[in-house]
Amino acid sequence: MSDDWDKVVVLRKKAPKAAQMKSEGAVNQAIRSGMAVETQQKYNAGTNKQHVVTKNTAKLDQEHDELKHSKVSLDVGKLIQQGRQAKNLSQKELATKINEKPQIIQEYEQGKAIPNNVVLGKVEKVIGMKLRGKDKGQPLFGGPKKK
Repeated sequence: MSDDWDKVVVLRKKAPKAAQMKSEGAVNQAIRSGMAVETQQKYNAGTNKQHVVTKNTAKLDQEHDELKHSKVSLDVGKLIQQGRQAKNLSQKELATKINEKPQIIQEYEQGKAIPNNVVLGKVEKVIGMKLRGKDKGQPLFGGPKKK
């Protein structure tokens, strides 16, 4: 049993982690103990500049152009209205036939809608009148056939 008392157990601290070695206190202690310490200054370190202001910002601030979506012209709206009335359809009935809301037809007729070729194509088929291209207002299927 006297053997157990003669043995010496040495407990050591864990080696410092990288984050602890980079702390200011650890660096100062290393300098005091005479160890070689290497420091580097990183470019833009710690500035958190994710959104850098460019030189074009002033030009962008001076821009006064208002960008807007193009709307359906009033003549297209009138053509839709004339074609719908020629077929004796209300806005709601036309909207139901093309699977759209009545509000869409109303916006197209008032010239407030943003043109959508899918919607215009459906309306063209129902009213039988061309609403796009250079021959607006012409019958959709009644023109001369090319051979």
